[in-house]
Amino acid sequence: MPGNEDHKLDDRLGNLDAELAKMRESQATKNRAKMDSEQSNGLAMAWRLGSEFVAGVLVGTAIGWLIDEWLGIRPWGMIIFLLLGFLAGMLNLLRSAGKLPPPGA
Repeated sequence: MPGNEDHKLDDRLGNLDAELAKMRESQATKNRAKMDSEQSNGLAMAWRLGSEFVAGVLVGTAIGWLIDEWLGIRPWGMIIFLLLGFLAGMLNLLRSAGKLPPPGA
């Protein structure tokens, strides 16, 4: 009979190993999905922050160029509005990152 009990114990150990392998695989899949989600969220935030900053600079430059063309004060309008666009881009970047409260809050 001792051989029979050893066989049962081996079967139980085999079943336990199989269940543990399934659980480990399931946990690894969940961890990979969580990491992928976190990475994509970070990448989306980086693109958003970068595009808001670039948009502020480009809009400021465009307004400055238009004022230069309209008033004939080249290059002062573009220089001033480029700096204002840079400041607006930084302000939007800080608000989007949560470092500054939104306007009116």
